[in-house]
Amino acid sequence: MKRSTKIILTLVALLLIARLLLPYFVLRYVNKLLADMGSYTGHIEDVNIALIRGAYQIEDLRIRKINGKIKEPFLYIPKIDLSVQWPSLFKGSLVGEVECYRPELNFSFSEDEQASQTGKELDWTQLVKELMPIQINRFAVYDGKIDLINLFSATHTNFTLDKFGGEIRNIRNVEDKKSRLPSPVTAYGNVPGWGGTMKFNADMFLLKEIPDFKYNLSFSNLQLIKLNKLALEYGNVDFEKGTLSVYSEMAMYNGRLVGYFKPLTKDMKIFKLKEKGEHRTIGRFFTELLAQGGTELLENHKLDQVATRIPLRGTVDNTTTDIWPILIGVLRNAYIEAFKQEFDNSITFQDALKGLKEDYKQKRAERKAERKEKREDRKEKRQQKREARKAERQKDKS
Repeated sequence: MKRSTKIILTLVALLLIARLLLPYFVLRYVNKLLADMGSYTGHIEDVNIALIRGAYQIEDLRIRKINGKIKEPFLYIPKIDLSVQWPSLFKGSLVGEVECYRPELNFSFSEDEQASQTGKELDWTQLVKELMPIQINRFAVYDGKIDLINLFSATHTNFTLDKFGGEIRNIRNVEDKKSRLPSPVTAYGNVPGWGGTMKFNADMFLLKEIPDFKYNLSFSNLQLIKLNKLALEYGNVDFEKGTLSVYSEMAMYNGRLVGYFKPLTKDMKIFKLKEKGEHRTIGRFFTELLAQGGTELLENHKLDQVATRIPLRGTVDNTTTDIWPILIGVLRNAYIEAFKQEFDNSITFQDALKGLKEDYKQKRAERKAERKEKREDRKEKRQQKREARKAERQKDKS
């Protein structure tokens, strides 16, 4: 056998051995990385390597809180696929994509630290960077579930999204570098605890601390009777039937936002003369009676709906709304033109830009007024000094 043939066979054998051992070393590396995350710890069961595709798969990832009271792990993902994004590579950008299959995310809200499980203590960005050494340009979720345990602590009410899916594309702005909002985002899911569905669509710019965005969000056909715990706690009423849908559009630029929420109820009934198996107080009886009377007064009887539009404007730290547009919206829906169960398509990213410009003009006017006030103060003080010196000179002469 020729010497060159022996060398080639030896290299092939070494590559095969390295390929066989690589999953073992990656498995050890990832588990070592997950074992020490402060108040959380994690573990994976297996790793599969796909060298030709430039990818590897993680199987059965679990992250749980150390000494936590929550039975379910904070995060469980049966399968994660991390790979090079080939279309972007052909455009000259080495970036990756991550796909998560059937993930389960369990948040828990509580003042008790051991019963609280929100993941806020972790630097998730750093963890993903260590699992995926190249920058991520696409992230997708398939058939997931999100549990928000004790979301409303006063009533111990949970919120769940299942059949959850979503995708974020062009995170690193590889494809469309001229657009202000180059990253499309979609999400959807069912709301089994309350009935109904959720849909979310947005365009974003994610390469900044506070992202810019323009989104549409809807919750459709939530069952009002499943919201009775909240209604009793905060309104001292409960619903007999009906559905609630909420539509929202929002745009934000440099932390300045503008948008609206549009809640619509259909076929809503609050008051029932006799409620089976329930002992109602006199106060609640009359509260529900008045609420039902108000509903009849403000309802659009043709569509059997009560609705309004809640405008929002402000910043991330300070968002405001006015009461009059809300009341006018209720009356408009009842007596002029009913709101439709759809987006108004009245919010654009330019509205957020306009709001920022208005803020700039207002601040400039405020600074101008402040400078004018200071000039007036200095002028008044100089006048007082001149009058004081004049009074002293007159006193010396006398």
